[in-house]
Amino acid sequence: MEKFFNDLVAFLTSPSTLMSVLRFLLAVLIIFIGCKLVKRISKKIVNSRAFSRFSKTVRTFLGHIIAVCLYIGVILLGAIILGLELSGLSAVIASAGITIGLALQGSLANIAGGVMIAGIKPFEIGHFIEADGVSGTVTDIGIFYTTIKTGDNKKIVIPNGSLSNTTITNYSANETRRLDLDFTVSYESDITLVKKVLYSCAKVDERILADPAPVVYVTAHGDSAICVQLRVWVRNSDYWNVKFDMLEQVKVNFDQFGISIPYPQLDVHMTK
Repeated sequence: MEKFFNDLVAFLTSPSTLMSVLRFLLAVLIIFIGCKLVKRISKKIVNSRAFSRFSKTVRTFLGHIIAVCLYIGVILLGAIILGLELSGLSAVIASAGITIGLALQGSLANIAGGVMIAGIKPFEIGHFIEADGVSGTVTDIGIFYTTIKTGDNKKIVIPNGSLSNTTITNYSANETRRLDLDFTVSYESDITLVKKVLYSCAKVDERILADPAPVVYVTAHGDSAICVQLRVWVRNSDYWNVKFDMLEQVKVNFDQFGISIPYPQLDVHMTK
């Protein structure tokens, strides 16, 4: 037993063992510090003057790619400090890469989708979009996923692969947007008066653009009422506020001029 402890102490105090321990501790320290600095460094790179010509969306996507590359570099640096052979390590990485690639085909599709989104730019960060059955404001475009915040503050993460292969409706691509407001009035109502009231409501609201000018159409003769549509153009940022305010204001004006909005009704004629 005494010989075992003597051999153990000799091994632990030998220069080669101490050197290996120091290498291990140095590698761990460098990896720890490097991982802490990766996010800060990648952020400074994408915010540099060289990247200023790219849009915010492209810079964010490139930032994620740069961060991944820096993480790989930090890990390789730690492996070099540990004294691992890079030739053997590269072979292991290549073999592992093939295996992981076959197992993560969906993730590779997401990466390709992210590259397509960053290149084609069907939407950018801050745009309000509707895609894959959800709608909301784009908050981040990563390597694998795009993050959307809904109107009721839900966080939705959509894989880039499916997002790049689905129909995307971008409500923020243009500065202006048409607002269609549908109303129903009774058959006894004066259509000329109805149109005048709707034009008046549109003219009073300063958020409604004068060009293109508001228009009013009779869209259908329904079973119980005449269907009328008011079409106005507004800025994207004003769309919802104008819609809610106009619905309220039109009802107030209809009441003021005695224009009734009928309930669904059915006339029954009885014969002897």
